[in-house]
Amino acid sequence: MNAPQPISRRRRLRRGVVILPSAFTLGNLFLGIWAIIHASRGQYAEAGWMIVGAAIMDLLDGRIARFTATGSAFGEELDSLVDAISFGVAPALIAYFAFFREGGEWSWILSFLYIVAAVFRLARFNIEQAGTAKSAFHGLPSPTAGACLATYFAFTQTAFWERFLPHISIPRTAGFLMLFVGVLMVSNVLYPVVPRFSVRTWGGRFAIVLMVAALVSAFTHPEYFFFPFSILYITWGLVHSVFAGFQDRLPEGDPLEDEDPEEQQARELEYEDIRPRRGMRDGAPSDVEDRA
Repeated sequence: MNAPQPISRRRRLRRGVVILPSAFTLGNLFLGIWAIIHASRGQYAEAGWMIVGAAIMDLLDGRIARFTATGSAFGEELDSLVDAISFGVAPALIAYFAFFREGGEWSWILSFLYIVAAVFRLARFNIEQAGTAKSAFHGLPSPTAGACLATYFAFTQTAFWERFLPHISIPRTAGFLMLFVGVLMVSNVLYPVVPRFSVRTWGGRFAIVLMVAALVSAFTHPEYFFFPFSILYITWGLVHSVFAGFQDRLPEGDPLEDEDPEEQQARELEYEDIRPRRGMRDGAPSDVEDRA
């Protein structure tokens, strides 16, 4: 009578493990929507921190899915849809409310162009790299682009900016920054993946040290950490691509530029199959023509 209980517990545990990555993905969405609400109220720095939190959620849901072997096609599609909001729509609206709202009737076009780039980036990622082990990202990852754009306002309010960069136009720089990261998202620039944490390899140890230093800086001086760190990451990818070549380790074929050869071949075969033969047009079977 008591035998089914352990099986039932295992099933419930399995369901909980499967739901866990999606729970982090929905947390990502929650923070993205919350960022939009903050921006609409004029709380631009707080909105930027919400995007940073969403990026952390996005990092964790993928790691948890791989660790628990609970990844699925549904999870991948859900993650991309959520990323389009949290790292596409939300940062664009933060920038619009903070810098472009008073810039004229068509100032929102910059935000639209950024969203288009983010959506293209996510669509290309789904085709090329989703669900596979990655040594590098093809194009600037949308969480990095979103966090960079969203934390720009907080950095402009620091004493460093007021002392060394007061002559720079904040709204104009925001516009150039938005276009710049948008182009990088759909570019062929390769960006490194966050290394796995491990005490067995030097790369894993360096990742642990880097993460500890990042956490300390993020909690003590977030306005000095997130935007400069994202700019450093962006610059590293550009410099590496210049010296290593833009075609180094690129996926075979770019869905933004190339057609699918298999689809084209299948289309030609389909046309060939449906073309009527001479014997069939004369009302006789095709083998009659062959015998003649």
